[in-house]
Amino acid sequence: MGGPARALIDRIRSRQAKLAVIGMGYVGLPLACEFARAGFTVHGIDVDASKVKGLAGGRSHVQDVSEEQLRPLIQKELLRPTADFSVLGGCDAAIICVPTPLRKTRDPDISYIVAAVEAIARFLHPGLLVVLESTTYPGTTEEVILPKLGATGLKVGLDFFLAFSPERVDPGNPRFHTRNTPKILGGVTENCGRVALELYGQSIDRVIPVSSTRAAEMVKLLENTFRSVNIGLVNEVALMCDRLGLNVWEVIDAAATKPFGFMPFYPGPGLGGHCIPIDPHYLSWKLKTLNYTARFIELASEINGQMPHYVVDKVVDALNDMRKSVRGARILILGVAYKKDVGDVRESPALDVLKLLADRGAETRYNDPHAPEIAIDGGETYHSVPLVQEELQSADLVIIVTNHSTYDYDFIVRHARCVLDTRNATRNVAAGRGRIRKL
Repeated sequence: MGGPARALIDRIRSRQAKLAVIGMGYVGLPLACEFARAGFTVHGIDVDASKVKGLAGGRSHVQDVSEEQLRPLIQKELLRPTADFSVLGGCDAAIICVPTPLRKTRDPDISYIVAAVEAIARFLHPGLLVVLESTTYPGTTEEVILPKLGATGLKVGLDFFLAFSPERVDPGNPRFHTRNTPKILGGVTENCGRVALELYGQSIDRVIPVSSTRAAEMVKLLENTFRSVNIGLVNEVALMCDRLGLNVWEVIDAAATKPFGFMPFYPGPGLGGHCIPIDPHYLSWKLKTLNYTARFIELASEINGQMPHYVVDKVVDALNDMRKSVRGARILILGVAYKKDVGDVRESPALDVLKLLADRGAETRYNDPHAPEIAIDGGETYHSVPLVQEELQSADLVIIVTNHSTYDYDFIVRHARCVLDTRNATRNVAAGRGRIRKL
């Protein structure tokens, strides 16, 4: 290995390499900060001017990056927020961390990736490493990115280097973060893999190379498809237990005592977040182009997608037992984030539950200490109400949709008329005259 590859590795090892991270979201900002803490100069590129302005002022919009962590990096100019893609001309590496949503037809939308790659292509120069971290279908790096960069006349593996390293972010996880979460990495060529491995090895505790970018892309989709399918299975088990008159939480806890061959997953009101509800569809879509139907993915999606409707059915049953109709009932939803202790409401099942109940004429309100305001389908805006005794007592039904750690469940159960617990958050709370109903 020589030429641009050798020179780039030398610049990486000496911390002279300048980096650009495109996309200052929940993936890109923590990654940029990690490289900056390792001593690299990092340009944090984002098209959102408000994000750039906030970051430049030392204000973080990402929960996993505190302002105490961010400010020293900004002050020392190790992290340089910008909306100007021309900085790529002076960079040694460009890492793409942009969103990859689904279209309404549930087909992959890689337009953000394409836009980022086109910007990089304008400033592509010998010795530049390009890494895609955004989740996508197997083949994207070689089939979409490589041709656009190769059209400049530069040769991959010789003049520039291209790799894929899937993000593995679990927002709000106090134990695993960017640095100590093992990193998967696949290069288009052997030189590409070596250069990328050298870069990530400077700021990530453990980097695991795989044989190709396609393998690395598939790893990410397997991880989230595994979770989606198993959550779908346990959600269906919850439906079965309901028909059989069994407590699904008791059944799972008992099964989890087996020291081998079983991994506990837990039912809930549905799937949320940017990854698990979306990523498996990237794989399913890719397989459809090869005349193969990913049946497990489709079935899990169907089951998980129906869980908000199941929750509403439970609401109807609870209100009927109180001789109340859904129309006109006052319902308080606790937690609208897609998971506990975060403020991210993307794809949150709570939004579906809110809308379904509102469509039936219920008077819906919510409390979430992490999400002070939400809008549903670009329509009505809701604001979080205080979680006080009067609010609980005035509700006909309280639904625990997201089990935030800050909630005092004893207080909630003590003052609510009836609680529908979709997360088993009240497992250690006395039922109190049958006030608690479970999923």
